Amino acid sequence: MVAGNLVHKLRSLMGGSAERVALTARGVEQLRAQLRECADGQGGEVSARARAARLAETYLGLNDAGRHRFLKLIALEFGPDPAKVATAHAAYQKAVGTPEQWKAEAAMRGAMRSSRIRILTQFNAIPQGVKFLVDLRADLLRYLENDRELAVLDRELESRLSAWFDVGFLELQRITWNSPAALLEKLIEYEAVHEIRSWTDLKNRLDSDRRLYAFFHPRMPAEPLIFVEVALTDHLADNVQALLDEHAPVFDNRKADTAIFYSISNTQVGLRGVSFGNFLLKRVIDDLKRDFPKLANFATLSPMPAMAAWLRKNPHTLAEVGIELSLEELSMGTWATDKKLVRSLRDPLSRLGARYLASAKQGGGEAGAPFDPVSRFHLGNGARVERINYLGDSSAKGFRQSFGLMVNYLYSPDDIETNLEAFASQGSIAMSATVRRLAKRL
Repeated sequence: MVAGNLVHKLRSLMGGSAERVALTARGVEQLRAQLRECADGQGGEVSARARAARLAETYLGLNDAGRHRFLKLIALEFGPDPAKVATAHAAYQKAVGTPEQWKAEAAMRGAMRSSRIRILTQFNAIPQGVKFLVDLRADLLRYLENDRELAVLDRELESRLSAWFDVGFLELQRITWNSPAALLEKLIEYEAVHEIRSWTDLKNRLDSDRRLYAFFHPRMPAEPLIFVEVALTDHLADNVQALLDEHAPVFDNRKADTAIFYSISNTQVGLRGVSFGNFLLKRVIDDLKRDFPKLANFATLSPMPAMAAWLRKNPHTLAEVGIELSLEELSMGTWATDKKLVRSLRDPLSRLGARYLASAKQGGGEAGAPFDPVSRFHLGNGARVERINYLGDSSAKGFRQSFGLMVNYLYSPDDIETNLEAFASQGSIAMSATVRRLAKRL
């Protein structure tokens, strides 16, 4: 009964209705005692469930500074015991080459297992415990930016979440207009690429010429982890406003030969570093091919969200491609109402976009991963850069991010593995001949 009451409180606190409090000196000692109880793991399943629920209740009731202190206690005080690790390591070294080696190795692994893992794992025993841990890591990532002492806890928690969210456990679901309203509301909330402006907009994205798929975890059945929006067309789409036009006629999906992935949104900040986007696309492609055997082309209509940020670090590039407008003028987008400027900027802006995708790297050097996160994602999944789309996104966000440019990444089933291996081993970027020529022109 006690555990049940605590679980009820936990659900209320996760709803965000309770007022959060500071962590006092006395509270720190009480918290330390709670954490030790969880780390010791005494008692049976009911006791563990009650302890985990109480600890989650404590965490959710704290203000931001208190939560930071909570996580720092776990990070700094509940690691492996150095003396036990040293003893186990010495025993292992002594046992190498003898029949006792494997037993000593197991003992050393046990000594290196931190109490942090025992504490974190116990949250799995309570309802919404997995969601609690995902949200807890979202907090942890914020604090980590200015407190590197939390890195050890983040590494352990990311490792646990990667195991719990293995793609083998995830369920692919197609979302339709008849899906639960609460789920549809979450899609509106989580859409990170092209804002869903209204219920009419959402209904348009769920029409017969569209598909929307999401991955779910069985312990978080009401929370999509990542979702992809697809348009069924007969051409390589080049403009997102046209693609999302609510007043455009519905395309006859029986004539579709192309699937355009125009929005991919990760919904859980706490799962950063846990990758399952590539598996989502593969599963979606298989599902689409089953329903629409005529589909031959699978491509994206993608933003270049970090292009303006890169250009601020490399302002000389504007002059190199022949653009006289400033970065601020390009980002405002008012030039798009001037027909003469629109004509004159088509070629240099397209060259700028191609050069950005071909050569902009993290760290500023010639080696390393692409600077653009969307590019890293699709190239890392075996796509190739197919086409630069001038004025592909004329929204304020589109101009701020990439001066209205968008890009098509093409997933060619015959080339995916080759592209992926070349990118992973050599950093080689697969590009169409047209884009490669654009990138080389100055």
